[in-house]
Amino acid sequence: MNEELAGALAAEEAAIWAYGLIGVHLRAGAERDQARAAEDVHRLRRDYLVSRLAQLKASTAPTPAGYQLPFPVGDRASALNLAVRIEDGVAQAWRVVLPVTEGTERVDALSALTDSAVRATKWRKLAQVTPVTLIFPGRPTG
Repeated sequence: MNEELAGALAAEEAAIWAYGLIGVHLRAGAERDQARAAEDVHRLRRDYLVSRLAQLKASTAPTPAGYQLPFPVGDRASALNLAVRIEDGVAQAWRVVLPVTEGTERVDALSALTDSAVRATKWRKLAQVTPVTLIFPGRPTG
């Protein structure tokens, strides 16, 4: 379970970093508010994972100072596509936590997966990406 939780932690940390970049390229108002709210949720989940891994006495890789982007982000369209990619990645990271947890931990993992899938759908809709939803959120697509 430690490895899966560490993977979810890495995905949450990457999402926090990405939303700092995403937000500056979005339209002021509702879009930026949505990005800020998403970053806040990822920060809460990161804090939960740090605490849980400490309880388990598990070590994790240090958070990198930066991340390699999958593509250049310099405008609204690329920022929206990055938001979709990030949320899909977070959902994938939480999906592997499900089979190694039970009880409230499994409920929390499912909630994290679902939240990311819903956010990815909202970003897809704004980006006018189709399909807007995935058949199996959290399942690798490539």
